[in-house]
Amino acid sequence: MRDQIATYSAKLISDGSADVRCLAFAAQDDTMISAGDTALASLSESILSRLNSLALAVATPALPFADLLIQRAASHEHEIIPRDTETRTFLHDIPIVRKNEVGSDPAETCAILLGNRKGIVVEGIGIIAAGALTVEQAYINWSSVFHSTYIKYLEDLLEHGFMLEGEKDAFERFRRESLPPLSSDGLEFRPGPFLEKSDILDEIARVGRYTVQRRLVDSFFGNISYSNGDLIYISQTASSLDELPGCIDPVPFENSSTVGITASSELVAHRSVFETTGCRAILHGHPRFAVVMSMLCAEKESCSVSDCWKDCSKVRFLGGTPVVAGEIGAGGIAKNIPPVIGTTGSVIVYGHGVFSIGMTDFREAFQGLVDVENWCRAEYFRRFDEKHASCSS
Repeated sequence: MRDQIATYSAKLISDGSADVRCLAFAAQDDTMISAGDTALASLSESILSRLNSLALAVATPALPFADLLIQRAASHEHEIIPRDTETRTFLHDIPIVRKNEVGSDPAETCAILLGNRKGIVVEGIGIIAAGALTVEQAYINWSSVFHSTYIKYLEDLLEHGFMLEGEKDAFERFRRESLPPLSSDGLEFRPGPFLEKSDILDEIARVGRYTVQRRLVDSFFGNISYSNGDLIYISQTASSLDELPGCIDPVPFENSSTVGITASSELVAHRSVFETTGCRAILHGHPRFAVVMSMLCAEKESCSVSDCWKDCSKVRFLGGTPVVAGEIGAGGIAKNIPPVIGTTGSVIVYGHGVFSIGMTDFREAFQGLVDVENWCRAEYFRRFDEKHASCSS
């Protein structure tokens, strides 16, 4: 258990999401154990002792977005509801606790909220997330909340501008220091096509690691696949892209078997893209600026569609990349992605991320993911500066 705590603590630090100085995990099996910052470790033990869960992660995010969301929220609001797919599918909403609402026993307040939700945000402390059965689940839920609050803050800031003292300075530091240039420089890609199983598995695992290392996906979200014509090799559902060895399923291309039962929930979409485009490689990540930009629509005030994420039938474009809506899994995206992805090689799904293809190998697919995110990042700041020039000057 201590090894798992060390592993997932290191992940929160290496992916740049948690403050290394303010991080702790607790886990209970036969006995309660914890590690990390002394005060947070004590708090995590106290909260976990009140829950029917195995593990808890408590950490201050490396970026102040979660706290800023609390401070920007109206006094009567007790949760934030980001519009991204991860929140809608896994989190539903994210309870918030202000400093003046913690009371004399913060552990009790937090435990009550975590009894109904996977993660919460507590002002001045950070994100707290529980894992029902494993330490990994606590890490996944913490990372999911971090991803969703990141998306929500950038979306709200673009719409409303700065509202708090010191907010502009914090945002400029983020813009200046937390967004290194995104590229595929220094990465090695094996030239395809690949026919042998070992080559396919090795390359999928390698590119999965790249996707995490370059921060094109948070938590365990995203998936990757390769087809040799007879089989589709695809990452398993809920697998981490940087830990894919042993978590890649070979599925008959013609869907003649049930072996795909553990495969990614996006298997149907992947199969359809292979059939439609003739490509061999597919990479799906959740780069943050692409997610933010996908949810911005100039027609939202005059449009009658309420559930844009699943019911919008229009194909919009961001920098030449098509944007489509649709439910994940075998839902709308399996129908909406294939007709448009072949034109540009990439497609953005509303609130969900980017699918990118390679005709023979993953170099083209990875570069497509990078290019889309770079364009969306630049376009976000262009729109922000145009709209809020007086505030950011």
